Amino acid sequence: MAQLVPLPEVERLSASVVRILGGNPGKFTLQGTNTYLVGQGPRRILIDTGEGKQSWATHLKKVLSDENATIHQALITHWHHDHVGGISDLLKLFPEAAIYKHEPEEGQKSIEDGQIFKVDGATLRACHTPGHTVDHMMLVLEEEDAIFTGDNVLGHGTAVFEDLTAYLGSLHRMKDRVSGRGYPGHGAVIENATAKIGEYIRHRQQREDEIIRVLRYGKLDVGDNERSPERKLAWAPLEIVKVIYQNVPENLHLPAANGVIQVLNKLEGEGRVTHDADSGRWTLNTGKSTL
Repeated sequence: MAQLVPLPEVERLSASVVRILGGNPGKFTLQGTNTYLVGQGPRRILIDTGEGKQSWATHLKKVLSDENATIHQALITHWHHDHVGGISDLLKLFPEAAIYKHEPEEGQKSIEDGQIFKVDGATLRACHTPGHTVDHMMLVLEEEDAIFTGDNVLGHGTAVFEDLTAYLGSLHRMKDRVSGRGYPGHGAVIENATAKIGEYIRHRQQREDEIIRVLRYGKLDVGDNERSPERKLAWAPLEIVKVIYQNVPENLHLPAANGVIQVLNKLEGEGRVTHDADSGRWTLNTGKSTL
């Protein structure tokens, strides 16, 4: 948290985008969940609703009063509580607002892949980008050639995901989609969305390479004379974490192990590793792709 750039509770980011923080800063939410008021006319689109903090509802009400505008539609990027928790507060302020979400709940409408939402000054094109969650959506702001990345890409650090294979597919779908900014679900504005998404893809490949290296050699630092391992190693995910994340505090090792398991599941699907369900250990299949 100490490394994060402070963000105002409310900030105009462009002629058509105002960011309102969710009032919920934390280890996983960074400065707080970003919600965005989009458009320029009397009817606006809201992207995400925070987790239900009163400060968020108060800021939203004031911004809309200052802008002499109302909420026409609310688009939810995914189901996590820190993005949907303010829906009830929003509906108290604007009972007629339509709530859109992929895989909608009762009283909500569905966001479909390719669907377009339009108000004065803003045209948003939705794109299904699962991985962080199965229902995750990104939104392209066509007037700015910018992208609302949701939680697939953050303004600081890396993102967590439910399904690595789907997540990587979504990152590739997002990459090169726009030439402008990224407006993330958490953290500061990303000035070059394509470059940041490319960094995310390379980071995921680097982490996969490191896990394979540990499975093959038992360590990360491998010399040229160690390219032909003499024995097969079986590893538990937490043991892999202790090698790769040796400089990371131990209280973060368990969350890191969940990410390692996602990589191992992906590699198992590709036939590159074998999982012993009884022992919980993983082994690299010899003769497969090497580093």
